[in-house]
Amino acid sequence: MPRDPRFLALLGIGAAATAACCAGAWSQAGATAAAWVAACGGALVALYSLTTGLRYRRIAELSEHLDRALAGRRDVSFKGMGEGELAILASQLDKTVTRLVIANEELEAEKRALADALADISHQLRTPLTSLGIELELMRQAASTPKDAQRIRDCGRMLEQLQWLVSSLLKLARLDAGVVRLGRHRVDVAALVKAAQEPLAVAADLAGVAFRTHVGPGCSFMGDAAWTREALANVLKNCVEHTPAGGTVRISASEDAVACRIRVEDTGPGIAEKDLPHVFDRFYHGAGDAARRDEDVCNPSGVGIGLSLSRALLVAQGAQITASNVSPTGGARFDLVFAKVTV
Repeated sequence: MPRDPRFLALLGIGAAATAACCAGAWSQAGATAAAWVAACGGALVALYSLTTGLRYRRIAELSEHLDRALAGRRDVSFKGMGEGELAILASQLDKTVTRLVIANEELEAEKRALADALADISHQLRTPLTSLGIELELMRQAASTPKDAQRIRDCGRMLEQLQWLVSSLLKLARLDAGVVRLGRHRVDVAALVKAAQEPLAVAADLAGVAFRTHVGPGCSFMGDAAWTREALANVLKNCVEHTPAGGTVRISASEDAVACRIRVEDTGPGIAEKDLPHVFDRFYHGAGDAARRDEDVCNPSGVGIGLSLSRALLVAQGAQITASNVSPTGGARFDLVFAKVTV
């Protein structure tokens, strides 16, 4: 029986009208007339209930077909709907679903083609860059003066930055194309933080920056360990680059019933208020980054890719990252949140 309030209201009106007619027939023509009126009224109400029930059932079937189509089923057909206006609606929905399926298949084919193209581009770029790095090392060993050796080392640093930039741009392109397959497994945060710090150990030591870590016991979340390590490493890299010698980068992590939270703080100058809304924008850099690049063209800070890549990797896993300052006087803070529940 349909639960539409309007249907129930119409049934009530029909029953009331039948009762009123029966009362009028009884008073004017007696019990026999009242019985015929009641029979006719009841038959009409029953016929209306039957036809409306069938119509609602057809609508329910149509809704079920749509749900299957939205769930990704590609064998959905509305051709069995053969009732008046519903048949026209079903025909139009059938055409729409068919077009959407075709468009989705074309999009999937384009994504696969783009993934193959990106893989080929990556290979084509890495090969000459690797060869160039080897040539630079040979030139440095054969340098005749310390000045020449220093120039070659500067070229090597710029080459490393170029390799990192190319790799990051390719990862962003793959994320934008939707061809990155992220896993979902239990990730131990202590191991994650350690793995993210290791590639930066030498750079942090040369910069005179120390890491301080505090991870709660058993702290973990569901996600992709490799890509999350990449995201966290980019955040740590940004903090190391903006922390002066003698400074500290602190990493803390905690877990509660709602989420796993990782916080990264540094003792650098912090983030300007006008830059806070844009720190995760692609290729964005603040005035401080511009000054650092002017002082040292080999400095990799301020490219505007690392934090953007971190956010893309985290958002793809359903996580969040926000930026703020430890205090008004300085110190950048980044909060990574891996929610356990969806509100």
